[in-house]
Amino acid sequence: MERKNFIKNLLVGAISTPVLIEACKRSGSANEGTPSTETVTTTGTNTNTGSCTVAPTETEGPFPTKSPSSYVRSDIRDGREGYLMTVKIKIANTNNSCAALTGALVDIWHCDKVGNYSEYGGTTMQSTNYQSVHFLRGRQVTDSNGLVTFTTIFPGWYGGRATHIHVHVYNASGSSLKVTQISFPEGTGSAVAIVNGYSKGMSGYTYNKSDNVFSDDSSNLEMATVTGSIAAGFELSTQINVSA
Repeated sequence: MERKNFIKNLLVGAISTPVLIEACKRSGSANEGTPSTETVTTTGTNTNTGSCTVAPTETEGPFPTKSPSSYVRSDIRDGREGYLMTVKIKIANTNNSCAALTGALVDIWHCDKVGNYSEYGGTTMQSTNYQSVHFLRGRQVTDSNGLVTFTTIFPGWYGGRATHIHVHVYNASGSSLKVTQISFPEGTGSAVAIVNGYSKGMSGYTYNKSDNVFSDDSSNLEMATVTGSIAAGFELSTQINVSA
């Protein structure tokens, strides 16, 4: 079974033991060769920043953080190599005219530069075993502006999926408000094009329009704004509207 079909049919919270296929396995330094000075010119538009629409709900699996409350931290790199990226997520409340939601818990997680996730592995979907480590996972509490900020690396990609970040938002008491995902702008001049899959390239990459999660996001509610460069680092910013 291919990973993209598994994800399409997966129900949130239904996973206990993942049915897995091969993950990307290339290795090497994230900064192979001469770092590019090319700057992102295509940033994308998240229409949640100009409207008050609840963010789409997406699957949490197949690699959700097993104990999210254990990883309250802003720097989630844990030594993983990759191009520096700052992630800024604003949480807004649709039940209060999309005013900033203070005190919300925001968990994020994503794959490393070759497409592997921590806390999983040693299976047919991801052969590299990272069950005992917890890189690229973290939790923050929104400030008075509804904002959380994470220091991480630019995600890689794996078969069947576009570049993405998973997000789970809870209220202050720990009740789930939203499980969703963040997509990245694509095309000439975009960060995805500049990073070029690290050493792996883009052959076999699944673009947003063909991705089982993002292909129906015609309003770009899940798409972030991404700026920066390999040399200076990237910054991703997005707004996620929830009903709180």
